[in-house]
Amino acid sequence: MSIEGRLKELNIALPTPPAPVASYVPYVVSGKNLFISGQVTLTPEGLKYLGAVGKELSIEEGKAAARLCALNAIAQAKAACGGDLERIKRVVKLTVFVNSAAGFAQQPEVANGASDLFVEIFGEAGKHARSAVGAVSLPRNVATEVEAIFEIA
Repeated sequence: MSIEGRLKELNIALPTPPAPVASYVPYVVSGKNLFISGQVTLTPEGLKYLGAVGKELSIEEGKAAARLCALNAIAQAKAACGGDLERIKRVVKLTVFVNSAAGFAQQPEVANGASDLFVEIFGEAGKHARSAVGAVSLPRNVATEVEAIFEIA
């Protein structure tokens, strides 16, 4: 099944890729590697899931935040591939940053919100290396930020 077919089957609509808000680009292609800049919890209505996981937000809300960041990363990847998600051959690596309350140690569980989505959409090619990193704060007080590296054709 095509990736677009899988998205349709899962009833997932990719958002319009957010534009960068500073002096950087949303993605870089280098050889067969596609690097996606950190994606936050931006929706058409603005930022969602603000605060620290383990304080203002639950683990489940953190997972939902990571999933939203992953959707934004996939939208950027689609733009980088000229609208053709079939060019993505593998999800290579994710880095998931979690805005964490003091003493919070369940960043991997939060990161699963992003990881699970990549596997749902890309199947075996969605299984990836990953880092789940706790942070004292993230830009604009978002709960999570996700970077991604893809192999493309």
